[in-house]
Amino acid sequence: MTGAMTDTLAIDLQVLPHGEGLPLPAYQTRLAAGLDLCAAVPADAPLTLAPGDHALVPTGLAMALPAGFEAQVRPRSGLAVRFGVTVLNAPGTIDADYRGEIGVPLINHGRAPFVVRRGERIAQMVIAPVVQARFTVVARLDATARGSGGFGSTGM
Repeated sequence: MTGAMTDTLAIDLQVLPHGEGLPLPAYQTRLAAGLDLCAAVPADAPLTLAPGDHALVPTGLAMALPAGFEAQVRPRSGLAVRFGVTVLNAPGTIDADYRGEIGVPLINHGRAPFVVRRGERIAQMVIAPVVQARFTVVARLDATARGSGGFGSTGM
């Protein structure tokens, strides 16, 4: 089976004044799932995250997702592995009815200060379909081999 091109989805994107001149969200490879998001901090005022500190980093972007979709903001593995910097609430969810600026809550779990500079790729965003659940209250659930076994019950 050969690699087929994936479907695309049109999304309206607004570049806010402090995001002017920055790269738009982009896939770095043809089959990438996540679009890179860049920091929209002032060029003359980078943001320094001391070890243990967190901050909401602006992207300078807002968007209008179509109904039935969400955007998940996830860490960039390179930042996590090299510096211990990750997205605090990973994955963060952007709902289809949100129209504010996309912000990335970064936290520095590393041992050294981390400097966020303008235009630096700080997170990735994955667009995903949404299914809303409808619950039915029942007196008893069907039996399974696992049953009510919780954390670690299927082995380490």
